[in-house]
Amino acid sequence: MAIKVYNTLTKKKEEFVPLHPGKAYMYVCGVTPYNHPHIGNARPFVTWDVIRRFLEHEGYDVLHVQNFTDVDDKIINTANKEGVQWSDICGRYIDAYFEVMDKLNVRRAHVYPRVSEHMQEIINVVQTLIDKGYAYELDGDVYYSVEKFDRYGELSGRKLEDMMAGARVDVNDKKHNPFDFALWKAAKPDEPYWESPWGNGRPGWHIECSAMSMKYLGESFDFHGGGSDLIFPHHENEIAQSEGCTGVHPFVRYWLHNGFITVNEEKMSKSLGNFFTVREISEKYDLQVLRFFMLSAHYRSPLNFSADLMESAKTGLARICNAADSLKHYAGAAKEAEMTAEEMTALEEAKNLAKKFDDAMDDDFNTADAISVVFELVRLANSNVNEDGTKAFVQSLLDELLELGDILGLVFETKEEILDEEIEKLIEERQVARKERNFQRADEIRAELLEKGIVLEDTREGVKWKRA
Repeated sequence: MAIKVYNTLTKKKEEFVPLHPGKAYMYVCGVTPYNHPHIGNARPFVTWDVIRRFLEHEGYDVLHVQNFTDVDDKIINTANKEGVQWSDICGRYIDAYFEVMDKLNVRRAHVYPRVSEHMQEIINVVQTLIDKGYAYELDGDVYYSVEKFDRYGELSGRKLEDMMAGARVDVNDKKHNPFDFALWKAAKPDEPYWESPWGNGRPGWHIECSAMSMKYLGESFDFHGGGSDLIFPHHENEIAQSEGCTGVHPFVRYWLHNGFITVNEEKMSKSLGNFFTVREISEKYDLQVLRFFMLSAHYRSPLNFSADLMESAKTGLARICNAADSLKHYAGAAKEAEMTAEEMTALEEAKNLAKKFDDAMDDDFNTADAISVVFELVRLANSNVNEDGTKAFVQSLLDELLELGDILGLVFETKEEILDEEIEKLIEERQVARKERNFQRADEIRAELLEKGIVLEDTREGVKWKRA
């Protein structure tokens, strides 16, 4: 089955046909490093990590580029407030970004271009736009003339004439059109600046992604992603800039955008007190739980964050991890023998489930349906694996489960935790009670441990325990 993706530009699902056979080039809008990443920041990176993993699983050679907007008003304001250099702020929060993304098991992009390191490329694109009549200079500022680009508004589904009809008077009445946007900003006091043909200044927000994506991926490439809040004006302006500069259409073949995250059905906002950084979430949950939670919904769907839903995600992930742990245990103890007819039938069902998983991912990277398939595989394993299973059968089921987990970027293993003294004593006491054939007391201890979240399993190798 071919991979189909929902293209924001065409407003429909399309079969993915790479520009270069066997390769997949992607650009993802990264963070502005002025603060710790919040859960809304994290969703697109988890989304694109899974997309990349699945494309690689399907045999594509992926080139993944993700920028850092390290020149920005928010960074400058934060630096001035703290009395430090803007680069110090960037360095601090880029480190913070990698810290939490590593814990989320987000693979590193192949290239992380920074605005500050690509000034010449940006200046070259701006100059080309001026030379081609798409941009104009005003007192050291350079603006893009949206009326010069015939396809302006196609991505967002907006018509320029309609936008102009409802536009307020812009603060810069020298602009040819209120919707003309800055490509280059003249230097202001207490701001970093770079030399340019139009005087000292720094880039506008949108131009950076055009210049950097084209440098590493070419004048046209396969995927461009980001949050749905970037469709307009950022991505709309990227198209106008890039195609105006090169004359190549389309700039991007497939535009993919993830939905918003709300908190308790409300828009995330510091003023509402429902703003959570990934670091804050990590203090309460393993970030694999947050990743699992995000993948439990289709990437284009809105996602509501709440304590109850996170607890549900924790329970769901634990169920899969426990199944994987059991399979590892049984695989280690299983006998070397040919699979039984029943095992062969079950294994064939498992392979069908793996195909069902791929079908879900082929359908616009539907991780919600893919995770449902993982639970089906867990049920199959729990129903068919026991101490009498053959090594080949148990190991095959384990390999299938771990492979699906790897595509999703989920590590299916229970974190080892040290039992507290009370629980250790209870386990020892139960062992003594069993030896003395005091089965009533042994059952009481089992029930007591279950209340504490500890499940005991009596096997031929001894007592095994796991967290419920």
